[in-house]
Amino acid sequence: MANLKEVRTRIASVSSTQQITSAMKMVSAAKFRRAQNAIIGMRPYAAQLNEIIADIDTGDGVMTPYHAVRPVQTVVLVVVTSNKGLCGAFNSNVLKLAQQRIDHWRTEKAAIQLITIGKKATELLSRQKDLKVSSYDELLDSPSFDAIATLADNLLADFADKAIDRVELVYNQFKNSLSQVLSCEQFLPVEGGKKKEEGGKKKTSNDYIFEPSKEEILREMIPLTLRSTFYRVVLDSLAAEHGARMTAMQKATDNATELLKDLRLSYNKARQASITNEIIEIVSGSEALKG
Repeated sequence: MANLKEVRTRIASVSSTQQITSAMKMVSAAKFRRAQNAIIGMRPYAAQLNEIIADIDTGDGVMTPYHAVRPVQTVVLVVVTSNKGLCGAFNSNVLKLAQQRIDHWRTEKAAIQLITIGKKATELLSRQKDLKVSSYDELLDSPSFDAIATLADNLLADFADKAIDRVELVYNQFKNSLSQVLSCEQFLPVEGGKKKEEGGKKKTSNDYIFEPSKEEILREMIPLTLRSTFYRVVLDSLAAEHGARMTAMQKATDNATELLKDLRLSYNKARQASITNEIIEIVSGSEALKG
């Protein structure tokens, strides 16, 4: 009977866990749909901005303070994770890539500054005493363009003042609910426009007359584009996070279902064995009384 009690306890425990994971999957699914709609709505806007910039900045020497390529003495790594766990390898993959970039820049003898967006990155990376870590975990609670653009503006100002020489973004790019693309993007300096080649032929830009000059237009457009890029990265990470958590909770629910089947089978076998033993004892006692 002790064995039966133990199995019943495990069945109850697994059933409770299954209910929790199923509920979390439903919550993540609702949040995922909102995050997916946000990033899908943002991408065409960001892509159009980049296309306009590429059309203006055709590699003909037009420069802004954000194009300046300098020897990297100070680099800023912006690491975007999540505030919560239970999303599979979502956070660990980003943190591994971030650590690789940290190790790379250490070999280059560059001073490293970290900006973390997400408590998981803050908790782990802040343990490295030789790194300066600034956390902006609250940006994920209710991501707004104004708050994220303010952080982007601070980076732009520091780069223009030559306080930093390079900025990289490390995050999970949203692909679909089942997969994410681990990404490390160069945020600053801005890479100069290049004429793309298609089918072996150079693709020339549209023949526009620019008023005012290209440089003045770029000075206005590039900060706007970079703010939008930073906002897109956060939205990408949020959508990827909810997709990863939804998938992880679905797998956990499926595993609990399979475990419950095995436990119930074990319970029925133990219960049948117990009933059989009781019947044998009754029959044996009856036979003993007859004798």
